[in-house]
Amino acid sequence: MTRRQLLALAAAPSLDAAPIIDTHIHLWEPAKFPFHKDATYAPPPEPLEPYIAFIKAAGIHRAVVVHPEPYQDDHAYLWHCLQQPMLKGTLLLDPIDPRTPSRMRGMVKEHPDRLVALRIHAMNGPTAPPLRAGPIKNRDLRDPAVARCWRTAADLGLAVQMHFVPSQAEAIGALCQAFPGVTVVLDHMGRTGTTAGGLDGVLALAKHPKTIFKYSGWSYFTTPVQPVVNRAYEAFGPERIVWGGLGMNAAEYAQNKALFAEHWAFISAADQAKIRGRNAARIYKF
Repeated sequence: MTRRQLLALAAAPSLDAAPIIDTHIHLWEPAKFPFHKDATYAPPPEPLEPYIAFIKAAGIHRAVVVHPEPYQDDHAYLWHCLQQPMLKGTLLLDPIDPRTPSRMRGMVKEHPDRLVALRIHAMNGPTAPPLRAGPIKNRDLRDPAVARCWRTAADLGLAVQMHFVPSQAEAIGALCQAFPGVTVVLDHMGRTGTTAGGLDGVLALAKHPKTIFKYSGWSYFTTPVQPVVNRAYEAFGPERIVWGGLGMNAAEYAQNKALFAEHWAFISAADQAKIRGRNAARIYKF
């Protein structure tokens, strides 16, 4: 470790019996680390240093930096963020590029114990064809190259983090069946909170014992969140749900804590603690 990392580690809060872990944050600083030419959007800055100051003050113990689409497969800012031992990160690589498995191996070797998942975007609905090129998103999950990425994730001990619409659940289930050793994280409650529906298909993925339901993305919902939360708890149980998107500042965090308390009031304090952080500490090996 560098001196900077050692100092940061000394300042990081320890994981106690009931840690709070944010499993879904995006950080970017385009003035210093410009966005990729294929960036799908250009958000305002969310730099590392203010975020670290916020989570230390708020008592958030650890967080997962979900490498965002504006940087595509340029991970320079993620490597900058991972100098902070409070953080771990995900990769964004093209799942149909034949170079991706070797790139995954190289990145994990260079950053041991700091990477937790390969994130794959499958946001095209049933009438939209998958993309073969361009921005890294909406590739065909049935492409044999995608299966090779899942096999590599299994070899490396990485999860596969799926950002998807419900119509993709069947293809995800087939990959879960083919690679039962891979932990599969279902981002943003499977985007089930729209009038398009699809909750049954997403919840059917619970039959695969290493699928993890991420309670996040409630701001995308156009339908009530509570029924989705209730049914997800029934399907996945208290051991396979994690919390993400706690906020980037004190005001957002206060609002999201209130939503958590509202949505999960029907379960025990012990199970709430699992979802707030104990599950993530186990799954992401914090």
